[in-house]
Amino acid sequence: MVEEEHQTESTHASVARSPLTARELFDVLPPLPGFRCEVIEGKLIVSPMGTPEHAWMSVALHDALRSLVQQRGWRGAPGLLNICIAGPRDSLVPDYSLTPPACPRWEEGELLSSGLIMVAEIVSPGSIRADREEKPRLYAIGRVPVYLLIDPIGDTPGVTVFSDIKDDAYQTTTTVAMGTPIMLPPPVDFELDTSIFKS
Repeated sequence: MVEEEHQTESTHASVARSPLTARELFDVLPPLPGFRCEVIEGKLIVSPMGTPEHAWMSVALHDALRSLVQQRGWRGAPGLLNICIAGPRDSLVPDYSLTPPACPRWEEGELLSSGLIMVAEIVSPGSIRADREEKPRLYAIGRVPVYLLIDPIGDTPGVTVFSDIKDDAYQTTTTVAMGTPIMLPPPVDFELDTSIFKS
């Protein structure tokens, strides 16, 4: 009888330690090289890293903003940074992040969204809904001032800038055909030549 009670207590203890939400599971995942792990609207999404073209576009954006980043003492990073969305605590991995040097963090491994300057996502066949619909909503909730969406697979390849947050939503959306310059509004305040994304 004592042995049975001990087993029952052990079972309850292990159940209590099991992750109950996608965020809790994300928090205990070991590193998964070659995969991107995100929590998007309460779902854990594990997907392979993008194509070479995807990576080259991210690096092209990084290169285009390099002198601005150096002038202002900011930090730019193509991919591989986890961003914790202030509020719902979803965790996203943008294709590019622009931050101040002392960007606040959510624990050690994630930057806090409300401290960012800009994020960018590059749409791929597996990320259409997330990048076009879910992430604009989440980045606005997380108070990221500028969201840059690079969409090389749309009917007309284009680039969209979301800005001006009010009531947890971006109020201003500007889209241009890929190859046309687009203004990244303050706090970035930079005209981006989107021809850098054409292959």
